[in-house]
Amino acid sequence: MPQRAQNTPICRDCDSFATAAITTGTRHPNGTRATLTVTCPTCKGTGHTTPAAALTRTR
Repeated sequence: MPQRAQNTPICRDCDSFATAAITTGTRHPNGTRATLTVTCPTCKGTGHTTPAAALTRTR
């Protein structure tokens, strides 16, 4: 029996690319490039967001 995939919404800010490596333009003494790892502040690096219905409760 096939299993159903979870329907988790993709982050609208990072489009599920939650982490990016950015080069600084400098090199380390061994010749490799110096990079910074930056995560999406909206989803905190997960790539998915919580549905709006789960965040608020209406009466």
